Amino acid sequence: MTEAETLELVRGALDESARVKLAMRDMAPGVARAAARVAEAFRAGNRLYACGNGGSACDAMHLVEELVARYKRDRPGLPAHHLLDAPTLTCWSNDHEFDTAFSRQVEAMGRAGDVLVAISTSGNSPNVLRAARAARQRGMLVLGLSGQHGGALRELCDELLTVPAQATERIQEGHITLIHLLCELVELTLFPESA
Repeated sequence: MTEAETLELVRGALDESARVKLAMRDMAPGVARAAARVAEAFRAGNRLYACGNGGSACDAMHLVEELVARYKRDRPGLPAHHLLDAPTLTCWSNDHEFDTAFSRQVEAMGRAGDVLVAISTSGNSPNVLRAARAARQRGMLVLGLSGQHGGALRELCDELLTVPAQATERIQEGHITLIHLLCELVELTLFPESA
């Protein structure tokens, strides 16, 4: 690859990423609504759980650490958990199957009023879909983060934030932006006096 081709690739990827982010401006009402519902769940004493695979697993963990620790404000921690504990995942997957590794945890810990953040770039990850079904059966709020057209996850969510992109990497870039916005809005809603 020549230097010119390398620069063209880099600039093209940055331009594409910027186009996706600008298109996400249309998602503002949905983002605000989802954040308000998450904040209300926390206010009512409920918990948030998050799951995903691969890069989406990392995004689920990032969401949780921002809620438990802090995003921008010094404030009390919020009760959030990711369903990505390695011993639990490998124990269940080894003895049973990976497709039910998240739903098993939702069944064990989820309660009515809790929130499940289900992250799948395609919206079709079998274990994420099963977790969403289990959460709905328990009366939990299901917030989905997806891309493309939302896949099968669309039918299982109370709120679905779908990044308007086809490429997995662009969808994941959009998801981290949505996660940061959700965290900021939840903090501002619950702790307006915090610095």
